[in-house]
Amino acid sequence: MEFTTFLFYVFALILVISALKVVTARNPVQSALFLVLSFFNAAAIWMLLQAEFLSIMLVVVYVGAVMVLFLFVVMMIDINIDALRRDFRRFVPMASLVGAIIIVESALVLMRGYGATHAPVHAMANSDVPNTQALGRLLYTNYIFAFEVAGLVLLVAIVAALALTMRSRKDHKQTEPSRQVKVRRQDRVRLVSMPAEARQGTGDTPASE
Repeated sequence: MEFTTFLFYVFALILVISALKVVTARNPVQSALFLVLSFFNAAAIWMLLQAEFLSIMLVVVYVGAVMVLFLFVVMMIDINIDALRRDFRRFVPMASLVGAIIIVESALVLMRGYGATHAPVHAMANSDVPNTQALGRLLYTNYIFAFEVAGLVLLVAIVAALALTMRSRKDHKQTEPSRQVKVRRQDRVRLVSMPAEARQGTGDTPASE
C-alpha cells in the first residue's frame, strides 16, 4: 500500500466519524466544530487528488467564513436542545431516503456519467494548464449540466429558506410591502396651523420700579 493511499483511508475515516458526530452530537456548538473537522479532512482528500484550488476554497470559504459565522450565531442565540431532539426520530426515515437519493445520484455522476458528464477529469489534470483553468474548462464544458443542476438546487434552497423565515409571529410586527408602496405623504404627515400664544410668567417681563 502506498503512503498516499494510507493517508486517504485515514482522512476518509476521520471524515466519516466527524460527519456522524455532526448529526448525533447533543450540543450544537460541538456539531459545528465537528463539521469544521469534516471540512478540513475533505480538503485534505482534495489535496491528495491534486485539486489544490478546491481544497483551498473549501477551507477559506466554508471553514473561514461560513462555519465561523454559523458558530457565532449558534453560540449567541438560546437554543432549546430538548425541543429540537423531541421529534428527531420522526424525521430519520425521510432523512435516510434523501441521503440515499443523494448517494445514488452522486454515484451515477461519478461512475457512468449523467448527461454530458462523461469525460474523465484527469484528461485536463495531466495537461500543462493550471489547476484553476483546468477546473473552469471542465466545469463549463463537460460538466455544464451538473453545474446548472447544482445552481438550480441552490436557488430552491434559498427560496425555501426565505419561505421558512417569513412566518408571522405574535411578538414581532409584520410589514406589508404592497401597503408601504401605496402610502402617500398626505396620509402620514398633517400640517396644523396654530396661533402663537404669549408666554405667561414673572420671569418673562422685567420687574417695574
